[in-house]
Amino acid sequence: MEVKIGVQYAPRELVLESTESPEDIAATVDEALRDGKGTLSLTDERGRRVIVPVDKLAYVEIAEQTRGRLGFTAGT
Repeated sequence: MEVKIGVQYAPRELVLESTESPEDIAATVDEALRDGKGTLSLTDERGRRVIVPVDKLAYVEIAEQTRGRLGFTAGT
């Protein structure tokens, strides 16, 4: 699962690959936002942890992992 996290005043988003389901990630984000004073903590597929202060979150995008396409296209 690909997760993109937008952070206020940061020029680039954080991107991580997670083995968790979209529902589990959404529940973790919802729980962090409910408190409002804590942090959002997610772990990627390699065990690295990303921690972002909730008050600095701009958005969290949860998307299915896209596989690279193989093959060739003919240009005209």
